[in-house]
Amino acid sequence: MTDHHDHHAHHDHDHKHDHKHDHAHDHGHGHGHGHHHHHVDPNGNRRAFALAITLNTIFVAIEFTYGFIANSTALMADAGHNLSDVLGLALAWGAAVLAQRAPDRHFTYGLRSSSILAALGNALLLMVACGAIGWEAVQRFSAPAPVAGWTVSIVALVGVAVNGVSAWLFMAGSKDDINVRAAYQHMAADAAISLGVVISGVAIAYTGWAWIDPAVSLVIVVLIVLSTWSLLRESLRMVLAAVPANVDPHKVREFLDALPGVSEIHDLHIWAMSTTETALTAHLVMPAGYPGDEQLDAITDQLEKKFSIHHSTLQIEQGTTAHGCSLHAESNH
Repeated sequence: MTDHHDHHAHHDHDHKHDHKHDHAHDHGHGHGHGHHHHHVDPNGNRRAFALAITLNTIFVAIEFTYGFIANSTALMADAGHNLSDVLGLALAWGAAVLAQRAPDRHFTYGLRSSSILAALGNALLLMVACGAIGWEAVQRFSAPAPVAGWTVSIVALVGVAVNGVSAWLFMAGSKDDINVRAAYQHMAADAAISLGVVISGVAIAYTGWAWIDPAVSLVIVVLIVLSTWSLLRESLRMVLAAVPANVDPHKVREFLDALPGVSEIHDLHIWAMSTTETALTAHLVMPAGYPGDEQLDAITDQLEKKFSIHHSTLQIEQGTTAHGCSLHAESNH
């Protein structure tokens, strides 16, 4: 997982195991300390991805065809959105597979951060889809065309079922992984959007008002933008190595400050290694000197239990030289 950067002086957290064994084995395949990863079942997610991609690809083809035949932007908008989700799902699935890859000489963390890029790519993809759909809908207002309402409703009803089943497949994994949550949000949003299209089709069939169709398209666009915004913001923060939302950096600093023998902390950095794993590095000034492996194992164990920080690398110093953080203002955070 991490760490081919565990110098024994700095001593990464391979607690409760033989250290040499851990080095080769634990960080090799991504499951060393099973309890770090108990919340993510990659096989379960893999099945969900495969099924959802298959279902949605078939449905997109049907929906595009019928949207064209029925002359409905709402149906084509829904198909466009579903297509962006298929691409997004493929992206997220690829990242989930890459995240399992063992570290090597050049990628010492493996490729786990690809899951962050996939989440960001997903969000951007949806924003682009929104722009295209919105533009088409606005043009339709000036030249409304007759729409086959019942066809729209029946096809969209199939969409509600397809997206509902897909969202349900991702529900279990969505609590812990922003990437799986992205997939879940897309599917849940799609189900709601398809339901809106069903209603608009019925309304058009009864009233003959063609403007309902582009109006529904615009509502779809607003909904997608609102649901994607938080995903975009969170994945951007991860790309910029911000402290993950579930970790309070002040509490981490207080915890390290309060450790017996620690007189000062500097160079404390906390960042997301992937959408599910957090890393930390810190320099602890301990005037009495290195406290021993057991003590250090206990600290990294606590960091994991209290703050879900899976990969801690701690550097022990005696404070005999003046060390400030090389990034300066960091000490205020």
